[in-house]
Amino acid sequence: MQFYYGQQMPLRILDEAEFWKQQEEEHTVVIRELVKDLEKEYVEQLKKWEEVLAETHQKIVRFIESVIRSGSYISPPLHQEVLKLISYCLKQSLEFIKLCNLLKAHSQPITTNPTAKVVLDHIIRESEYFVGIAQTLLYQQN
Repeated sequence: MQFYYGQQMPLRILDEAEFWKQQEEEHTVVIRELVKDLEKEYVEQLKKWEEVLAETHQKIVRFIESVIRSGSYISPPLHQEVLKLISYCLKQSLEFIKLCNLLKAHSQPITTNPTAKVVLDHIIRESEYFVGIAQTLLYQQN
């Protein structure tokens, strides 16, 4: 993501967050579909994550609508709320990465499936990409 959007930066970072939360939500399904014999506890965790990520995605969409409706002026309180949401999304992605690493290390069907390991590595890298974007934005604001 380029950081020359100026006044449009809150909308741009929300667009990124919306895209990556949707990706993470879809990744929970990819893992479950790819690893048909995944342990029940991990299947349940992934289903819960799918719901949580869908809720976050919808919250981001609502914020996008608020920012768009605010026109060319984004009030300081709205800007602060956007930053709080991005901070939450960042923490959420870090927790999702932990889950993916846990699956790679402890799920027998994944540890014996080279394709699943490659896919999980890819999923982790994608979430790490968003983490990098969010951290950069949040650190620039402080």
